[in-house]
Amino acid sequence: MHEVINDIKKELPNNETLIVATSGGPDSMCLLNLLLSLKEEKNLNLICAHVNHNLRKESKEEAEMVKKYCLSNNITYEYEKIKEYIGNTENYAREKRYTFFENLIKKYNAKYLLTAHHGDDLIETILMRLARGTNMDGFKGFSKISKRENYIIYRPLIYVTKEEIKEYVTKEKIPHAIDKTNSEDTYTRNRFRKYILPPLKNENKMIHKNFLKLSETLETYDNYINKEVDNLLPSIYRENELNVKVFNKKDNIIKQKIIYNILKQKYGKSINLIKENHINSIIDLLENKRPNLKLDLPQHKTFNKSYDKAYITKKEEEKEYDFILEDELKLPNNHIIKKIEETKEKTNYVIKLNSKDINLPIHIRTRKKGDKIYIKGLNGSKKVKDIFIDEKIPNSKRDTYPIVTDDKNNILWIPGLKKSKFDRANTENYDIIVKYF
Repeated sequence: MHEVINDIKKELPNNETLIVATSGGPDSMCLLNLLLSLKEEKNLNLICAHVNHNLRKESKEEAEMVKKYCLSNNITYEYEKIKEYIGNTENYAREKRYTFFENLIKKYNAKYLLTAHHGDDLIETILMRLARGTNMDGFKGFSKISKRENYIIYRPLIYVTKEEIKEYVTKEKIPHAIDKTNSEDTYTRNRFRKYILPPLKNENKMIHKNFLKLSETLETYDNYINKEVDNLLPSIYRENELNVKVFNKKDNIIKQKIIYNILKQKYGKSINLIKENHINSIIDLLENKRPNLKLDLPQHKTFNKSYDKAYITKKEEEKEYDFILEDELKLPNNHIIKKIEETKEKTNYVIKLNSKDINLPIHIRTRKKGDKIYIKGLNGSKKVKDIFIDEKIPNSKRDTYPIVTDDKNNILWIPGLKKSKFDRANTENYDIIVKYF
């Protein structure tokens, strides 16, 4: 454990408050004991953060064991119990744990969260992600140090194996609990731990050092690419819209990173829901020649491509509407349509009508199949669908775009796009003026 102790001395400043994630297993109790041995030397304030996952009957006893150890060693003990689970048990538990840890970070004004991830954990994580498929960020496994917005996660046991940890807690007579579910084949990680790691360690007992070197090398490459992407992103992704033409000229590794960074902005802590196939599918969509495409993503989000722009929206059920215009309406797209007294404007955002030419009241509705408009100044009609295509209105906006009709369903106006033969010039008779804001 000398390497771990030396690293802690190097990485952690004196006089720090540390939040220590402590399950009560040999790994976390080993970490807590090592920090305790340095407590006086570095003047550390140790906060033990224990989460009772409430999934095993032994959980209550383990919580008492951790609490007793803390009280006897003058370590502050913080406790959280998960009472019920929603959705995926593993993901929900992780979210609850980190919410608890982050609340403690705020409570104690701490800068560091320490976890007991070790060298074997790193091997398992990398191999599992290789088997499942991931991107460069996933192939790294996890880092010794990860920076969050308001704190740092530090994993000092990354240098040692599970076997070394067991030997240490036995030798030092450190109390700890053994989770029997860790030996069950139900969980993927357990199968890797039982059947994949032992043959690798038979070949090389120090193989965890090679995986650590691999992880650090990939992180170096990844950091370099991230800097390139950070410099590029403001010019290619503005106001939540991606410039498709510029994007498609980039190398594939840059494309992958751009998409990952955009998704990370949208998903935050839930970015683990995004897999390699999502990113590759988005890149395929953006390279497709078809002007309007969309792809469903986790958490009811949709990736949309519309001509030379791409963006992410929240997937919602299409909402049809048919409103009657009295004086003013706020539409579902947050635009306003309003009757006004007078204007000299000559744009597609204003229409002037004669009530004798139409059947009142005026309706604002969503489009219908086969909709046609008799455009002012043209002989014959044109399909609304074709107008949307000509004007490059995104697919995602077409079904909710406002169509103005009279009571007999004659289309009077497509606000902002086209006016019908019912529009009147300033020199003609009209008694209704409607504006689209």
